[in-house]
Amino acid sequence: MPKLGVEPIRRGALVEATIHEIGARGALDVTVAQIARRAGMSSALAHHYFGSKEALFAAAMRHVLSLYGAEVRGALIMARTPRQRAEAIIRASFTPAQFRPEMVAAWLNFYVQAQRSDAARRLLHVYQRRLRSNLYHAFRQIAPTEARTLTRGCAAMIDGLYIRQALGEGGIAPEAAIAVLLRYLDTSLPQEET
Repeated sequence: MPKLGVEPIRRGALVEATIHEIGARGALDVTVAQIARRAGMSSALAHHYFGSKEALFAAAMRHVLSLYGAEVRGALIMARTPRQRAEAIIRASFTPAQFRPEMVAAWLNFYVQAQRSDAARRLLHVYQRRLRSNLYHAFRQIAPTEARTLTRGCAAMIDGLYIRQALGEGGIAPEAAIAVLLRYLDTSLPQEET
């Protein structure tokens, strides 16, 4: 008879193992057996908990999004002005926890998975809508006529820096990625009155 409370622990271990295995291999061509081995359990148990590799990937993506959402919410709590809100979202996107190699690989593979999985596509759309909504909320208070353009530009730069990082093209440290986006804000936004 299984112990009570073991399932959430095992599910969590499989989700973390999925993220690490994707990061180690840099692709979605990992097997459930490889993920289960990394988590220290059998592939049969992984299938028991998730049913399929696609469901396991979806759970890993929900976990990544949950961590990102917590970073953004935590950063937004401290923001007092619209400019600070935009900066908070940028900083949350490039925290050391979010921008570590396995998370960057997971994000890139998240985009790839969204091309062939309805569940992944829905999750990606949720992320994109939230990111754009949060940015737009800040930008429309600073530059109402340019808010949509600024939102698209900032969101594209965030995703673009992740893609470049995942592909190993001109790797960038989190602080440098933040600096690139803050420079974009400096050159695109009117100066706030103090």
